Amino acid sequence: MSLKSVLFAAVAAVSLAGAASAEGTKIMVQDQYARVSTKMASSGAAFMNIMNMSSEADQLLAVRSDVAKRVELHTHMESGDGVMKMMHVEDGFAIPAEGSHMLQRGGDHVMFMGLTETLEHGDVVPLTLVFKNAGEINIEIPVDLERKPGHMKHSN
Repeated sequence: MSLKSVLFAAVAAVSLAGAASAEGTKIMVQDQYARVSTKMASSGAAFMNIMNMSSEADQLLAVRSDVAKRVELHTHMESGDGVMKMMHVEDGFAIPAEGSHMLQRGGDHVMFMGLTETLEHGDVVPLTLVFKNAGEINIEIPVDLERKPGHMKHSN
């Protein structure tokens, strides 16, 4: 078994077993994964469920990663003529108190533009989430090119 396969299996196990969280914060990230449309793609996206276990609302303000020249928070919006377009969300995403915000295909997501490396199934992408209250949380996101749209993995 290759090192990449071992790393993917370990990250997947952690992802399924529970959530990633920064020590001392009440923000948890669950079911994270990244993907690209083709092997030679210059962009990619990441999806996850962000949970706020605090009694105070928070705001995901920004994201950072070395795998792309630009990393932004995006959403899909109708352009007025019935065409859906991806748009940068400068204000970020609200994470309600004792609630969650889903980043998913066809909706809010993390966008990697100008990939600096090829992302292949089983790779792991480091990502820093920047919150208004919780500060910075570093997570690892497995690249999963096999997951179908709308298929979320749930832990017990």
